[in-house]
Amino acid sequence: MRILLFTGKGGVGKTTLAAATATALAGRGRKTLVVSTDPAHSLGDAFGAALGGEPSEVDVRRDGSPAGLWAAQVDSRALADRTWHELRDQLRTLLAGAGLDTLDAEELTVLPGVDELLALGEVQRLGGQGPWDTVVVDCGPTAETLRLLALPEAVAGYLSKAYGRRGAGSVRRLGAHLDSLRELLTDPSVTTVRLVLTPERVVVAEARRTLTSLALRGIAVDGLIANCLMPAPGFWRGSAAGWLRTRRAQQDAVLAELAAAGFGPADLARVEHRASEPVGAEALAELARELYGTRDPLSGTGKPVTPLLQVTPDADGFRLRIAIPLQRESDVDLARVDDDLAITVDGFRRLIALPETLRPCRITGAESDGGGLVISLAGNRGRE
Repeated sequence: MRILLFTGKGGVGKTTLAAATATALAGRGRKTLVVSTDPAHSLGDAFGAALGGEPSEVDVRRDGSPAGLWAAQVDSRALADRTWHELRDQLRTLLAGAGLDTLDAEELTVLPGVDELLALGEVQRLGGQGPWDTVVVDCGPTAETLRLLALPEAVAGYLSKAYGRRGAGSVRRLGAHLDSLRELLTDPSVTTVRLVLTPERVVVAEARRTLTSLALRGIAVDGLIANCLMPAPGFWRGSAAGWLRTRRAQQDAVLAELAAAGFGPADLARVEHRASEPVGAEALAELARELYGTRDPLSGTGKPVTPLLQVTPDADGFRLRIAIPLQRESDVDLARVDDDLAITVDGFRRLIALPETLRPCRITGAESDGGGLVISLAGNRGRE
């Protein structure tokens, strides 16, 4: 099974492009499920169909036969209500050590990350229960998506520190579930992210920060899509043509800056702004033809995925390369936490377990280049 996650800043058109991609995949013979975890619930609007929490077919061929396309919208709040009793029992066990024996439904709603964790688990469940071989996920805006993708590792790390490998049965089951989610997200042969943006400096700046955060999580990005480009006016004259020409020149300048930062034409697909909103299978299929042409919608850019960590020996010890895209103005902080390396880039933080070879070493320096962050380590680790 392949999982393709679409995300981007709110309003860039990620839902429409996710729906168009799913339509294109089904049109090429792949049984496809498209799922929305976006609280805005606009996936049904893109198809012009009413969707629920369980998959339903949303398109048929002209001869009336099934087209192999299913869709669903995950309602994490309703999910929490339905699974409350099981969650309450698990939380009682997890929090008993802190003296918290009971929780009610209202208290559950304010626990950070519960909605996102349930939504991610539901995507995993839906993806494994049907005839489809491809799952396209319309994620929420980037802030919510980054929180969603970080949760399995963060909660699993907390459980490991708080309870160790041996704990109550519910703790072990939850830990195993989180491990399976983390493995699903970080296997580039299964899961990749496609980042949608519009050619505006604020949007592109957020997209670049998102790329860094995803790289820190070990989650592969297989392509970027620049949506809503103004059509080139050609030889038209008049005030409207002048406005289009000026606006398109501004957009091209923003995309040129993105290319200069290392994301060239091979990484960036482009979609022009449309006069009418693409709603329904036919309009989405037309949009997909512009987006992908004859390419396989799952192929991404075709670039090999660089491992997050690469270790090479040098004269003084080792060099650890962390493959994260950095901007010239990126704010980077490093800290050693036992056998982990705490990396913070522009406010995004992750604890990375050091390879066993490097655990006795101490950090002697760090620098960045076009391939990411390079950390020098030498000798036996001393007190820092």
